[in-house]
Amino acid sequence: MTSIATYANAKDPASPLDVAPITGTIGAEIRGVTLSGDLDGDTVQAIKDALVRHKVVFFRGQHELTDQRHEEFASLFGDPVAHPTVPVAEGSRYLLELDSKEGYAASSWHTDVTFTDAYPAGSILRAITIPEAGGDTVWANTETAYEGLPESLRQLVNNLWAVHSNDYDYAAVLANAPKADDAAKERTLYHKNIFASTVYETEHPLVRVHPVSGQRSLLLGHFVKRIVGLNQADSARIFSILQEHITRPENVVRWRWQPGDVAFWDNQATQHRAVADFGLQRRTLRRATIAGSVPVAIDGRQSRTIRKEKAIPYEPA
Repeated sequence: MTSIATYANAKDPASPLDVAPITGTIGAEIRGVTLSGDLDGDTVQAIKDALVRHKVVFFRGQHELTDQRHEEFASLFGDPVAHPTVPVAEGSRYLLELDSKEGYAASSWHTDVTFTDAYPAGSILRAITIPEAGGDTVWANTETAYEGLPESLRQLVNNLWAVHSNDYDYAAVLANAPKADDAAKERTLYHKNIFASTVYETEHPLVRVHPVSGQRSLLLGHFVKRIVGLNQADSARIFSILQEHITRPENVVRWRWQPGDVAFWDNQATQHRAVADFGLQRRTLRRATIAGSVPVAIDGRQSRTIRKEKAIPYEPA
């Protein structure tokens, strides 16, 4: 396993693309590429290489990327898949719409869809309507977070597993929403009856091995329900310690969206969070996800789904 520290987030001199790293540990802007399903094989491979190296790559001004072209572009990198519970965006085959109609947004660090076993390998997010101020997204490098752990803590987490679930307190991640208004009740109802219409629980290792690079990374985020073998209090303390390591400023990049921007991230080596600081302004984006493989722990064991069942419809009091 090559140490991340040997190259940090430096530009790859062998890349044929114009790649500009943004921070010392994560994120790069790729310039001069118009995204579509017609990119040649060398360009596609160069984007794949940049993704593994920089964890999240950004493309400005992709105004011609329609829903169809978005889906065609995604298909160059694997099999696009719809969200397991949320209906696709109108007029698309598998795009997920993220639309903060009332200005309230779920704002919590997570890796996409880790409540399933083979959660997405990558996500491609396209900005449509962006607030005049606020509404940035931040990403964290979970590989540098693992590498930066003290040796004693690293040895502890190497052998731990956690249960991830989509059945959690949704209101807790709505950072700026009133808790008792009608809109809040509607959002809670939507979460319970749509997002958690099928309840998943999956056991993942806290440390997974990247299927391409072989690097180790921390696998946590807000879908974690408990750490296997620990009581709730100890589980929460370990989770909090590790999450703080992941989201240290040194591991994070922040992107200020403009309409037409695209962010493409390695969902196997990052967490991300939408910053809910835009009040009642509209914020609309659409996301394609690429099918992933079942994570493998350091000892070779694979993640496994332990529960998948239809939920009982929820009615608010």
